[in-house]
Amino acid sequence: MTSTSPLTRTPPSTPASAAVPVDPARSDRRGAGVDDVRLSPTGFWGRRQLVNGEATIAHCLDWIERLDWLENIDRVARRETTVERAGWQFSDSEIYKLLEAMAWELGRRDDPALEATFASVVGRVAAAQDDDGYLGTAFGHPGLPERYSDLGMGHELYNLGHLLQAAVARVRTRGEDALVEVARRAADHVCREFGADGRDGICGHPEIEVGLAEFGRALGEPRYVEQARLFVDRRGHGSLPVPPLQSAEYFQDDTPVLDAEALRGHAVRALYLSAGAVDVAVDGGDDALLEALRRQWDHTVERRTYLTGGMGSRHQDEGFGEDFELPADRGYCETCAGVGSVMFSWRLYLATGEVRYVDLIERTLFNVVATSPASDGRSFFYANPLHQREAGAESTDGVNTRAEGGTRAPWFEVSCCPTNVARTLASLPAYVAALDGDTAVLLQYADGRVHIGDVLLDVQTRYPDDGVIRIEILDAPAHESTVRLRVPAWANDAHLVEPDSDARPVEPGWVDVRRRFTAGDVITLDLRITPRFTFPDPRVDAVRGTVAVERGPLVLCLESVDLPDGVTIDDVAVDTTAAPVATIDGATVSGVVVTSGERAPGALPYGANAETPTPTSDLDIALVPYHRWAERGPATMRVFIPTADGRNTTAATDGR
Repeated sequence: MTSTSPLTRTPPSTPASAAVPVDPARSDRRGAGVDDVRLSPTGFWGRRQLVNGEATIAHCLDWIERLDWLENIDRVARRETTVERAGWQFSDSEIYKLLEAMAWELGRRDDPALEATFASVVGRVAAAQDDDGYLGTAFGHPGLPERYSDLGMGHELYNLGHLLQAAVARVRTRGEDALVEVARRAADHVCREFGADGRDGICGHPEIEVGLAEFGRALGEPRYVEQARLFVDRRGHGSLPVPPLQSAEYFQDDTPVLDAEALRGHAVRALYLSAGAVDVAVDGGDDALLEALRRQWDHTVERRTYLTGGMGSRHQDEGFGEDFELPADRGYCETCAGVGSVMFSWRLYLATGEVRYVDLIERTLFNVVATSPASDGRSFFYANPLHQREAGAESTDGVNTRAEGGTRAPWFEVSCCPTNVARTLASLPAYVAALDGDTAVLLQYADGRVHIGDVLLDVQTRYPDDGVIRIEILDAPAHESTVRLRVPAWANDAHLVEPDSDARPVEPGWVDVRRRFTAGDVITLDLRITPRFTFPDPRVDAVRGTVAVERGPLVLCLESVDLPDGVTIDDVAVDTTAAPVATIDGATVSGVVVTSGERAPGALPYGANAETPTPTSDLDIALVPYHRWAERGPATMRVFIPTADGRNTTAATDGR
C-alpha cells in the first residue's frame, strides 16, 4: 500500500494515495482504501455490496434515463431551449451520485462494461458544461431562470458538490481523467463566482462544502478548501430567503455553525453541513470549530437520535424535532440522513480517534443504511419509521410520490436515497478499517480480507448473526506491531483470545494486541451476542412504558406476519421479567395478548369509557432484525412494544 504524509499533497496524475472518500490533511488516521478490503460475498456486507454492484447501479441508471434526467443534460449540451424540464432542480445530483458509486465500484474491481457506461455518462455531462465551468440543467440556459437566482431552493451548488465528490472517487481510484477535469473547471467557477471578491452567498442545501474540501485535498488545491471555509463561515447569518411555512433553521441559516448547540432543521442539510465543517476545521487547525461540532454531535445523539441511529423526527421539514421529540410512528429517519450521519461521524473519528463515533456508524449502517434497499437491490425505503400502524400497499413499478408508505419503492419523485445507498455501499470498505499512526484498526466486523498498513488480515465471522470474530494474520512486519479491535458499547461480556494465550474479558472501547506477529497467528474476539432489553429514556414521551429488543448491533422488531390469526401488534405486551431468547438471527420474548372492553359508540377513548386492557393469554413473540422488515410483504410493525406491567426503566440503552 502506498502512503503519503498527511500534511503533504502532490497533485496526482495517477492515484497517489489510498482510494478513500475522506483523507484529512491534518490527521494521524485514515481509512482503508476501497481496494484494500475484500468483503466475502457470503457475508452480511459482502452480499449487499455484490447486489449493489450487480443490480442497484444499473437499476438507478435505468430510472435516471427513463425519467429523462439525463435528457436534461443532453438538451443543455445541444443548446436547445428548455420548454419543459423533467424532475426537480436537484435531479442532476442523482447522476453525480451514481457516477460516484460507479467510480468506487470500478476502484474495487475491473468491469469493462461498467467502465464504458461510466465514460459514456461522463461524456454527456462534459458536453453540457459551459465555457466558464458552470454546469446545471435548471438555470442559466435558454428557457430557464438566470443562474443563482434562487440560492435558497435552486440546488445549483448542491448539485456541483455531488459532482466534486464523484470526481474525488475517480481521482483516488484511477487518477485524473475527463470527469476530474469537468469537476476542476466547475470548482474553479465556484471559486470565482463565490470567492472573497464574488457573491456573498450560500446554497440552501449544504453539500458544496464537503465536495470542495475533499476535492481540494485530492488535487492538492488549497483554494477549494478555502472556498469551503468561506461557505461554512457565511452560514447562520440569515442571508437566505425563507419560504412560507419554513424558517431560517430549516437551512441552518439561523445560527453560525460555531455557536450552535445541536443539529436542527432539515436533517440531511444539517449533517452534510456538519461533515463539511469538520473538514474545514481539521484542515485549518480550527480547534474551536471542531469542538463545537463535537458538542453538537453529543447533544444530537443524546437527545435527537432514534434507537436505530436514524435522525429526523418531523415529516414536514424532513427535520430534527426538539430534544426527546422521537415519536416511533411518525419518525422520518430519512435514509439519506443515515448516510449523512455516517459522513459526519466518520470525519469526527478521523479527527479524534474516539470509539463512540464508530459505534454510531455501526448502529446506523446496520439499522438505517441496510434497511433501505430490498434484498434484490431494486427497491428502497426513503423514510424509516420505528412503528408502522397500517400495512403498506404492494409496491408497484411506478414512481412513488410519497416518502413514506410501509413498502420499499423502486423509485421516488425525489429519489435521493437509492443513489446515496449505491455510493455508500460501493465505498463501504473504506469504513471497515483504518490506520492510526502505525496501528492497524478494525472498526467494523465483516467477513473478508483486510490490508491495512503493513498488516494483512483474514477476518472470518458470521457477524452480526454470531459474535465470534476470528482474525488470522496472513502477513505482518518483522518487528512488533499493533492490531486494534473495537469492542462495541453494547458488548458487556466480550472476551479476547490472543495467540498462545487464554481468553480474557475486555471492556467496551478499544483493545490493542501488540506483539511480533507471524503468519498464522490468530486473534479471536468473542462479543457473545445475546438479545437484550432496551428501555427508552422516560423523557421520550412517545414510547414511555415500552421496551425494545436488540441483539448485538441489530435493532429487532415485531411484524404482524409473525402473530397468530386474530392478534394484532396493538394487542401484544412484553413480559420484561423473562429474558429474551436468541433465535437464528433474531429473538423471542415472552408476552401476553391484551384486550380492551367494548366502549359506547362515539365515546372518547379516555376515562371511564376506556376499560383497562387485561391479559387474555400468554404468547411467545418472535422478533426479526429491523433491517429485514417488510421483506415478506406489507405488514404492520413496531420496534418499541408496551411492557406487560406498563413500567418504564432507565436501564442503559447501550451505545446511544
